[in-house]
Amino acid sequence: MTRETIQTDRAPQAIGTYSQAVRSGTTVYMSGQIPLVPETMELVEGDMDAQIRRVFDNLSAVAQAAGGSLDEVAKLNVFLVDLENFALVNEIMAGYFKEPYPARAAIGVASLPKGAQVEMDAVLELG
Repeated sequence: MTRETIQTDRAPQAIGTYSQAVRSGTTVYMSGQIPLVPETMELVEGDMDAQIRRVFDNLSAVAQAAGGSLDEVAKLNVFLVDLENFALVNEIMAGYFKEPYPARAAIGVASLPKGAQVEMDAVLELG
């Protein structure tokens, strides 16, 4: 099976030795996204709501570059510095996803790159 790297200027560029996403067959493995603004590569200004929305927007841009959308997300991993923000993730996620919702894990972490408070990665299954 061939692998194809996915890249878009509508999401932050990789800040290390990885691709924004890799497609293998009909499955797309999306790398973790933190709330970086693609044009500046700086954290989005604002509160936790702004950080969560920026991450979903970044994931959406990569999904679109792969030929899909967030509707095809089969698995979502959410990494939070403060698990008290889990309810806010649920609230905002309802505006980006529709049923059937993807499988998901929420993991509390000590820190994230660039001082971000949230990071998410996903696996898409394209039909």
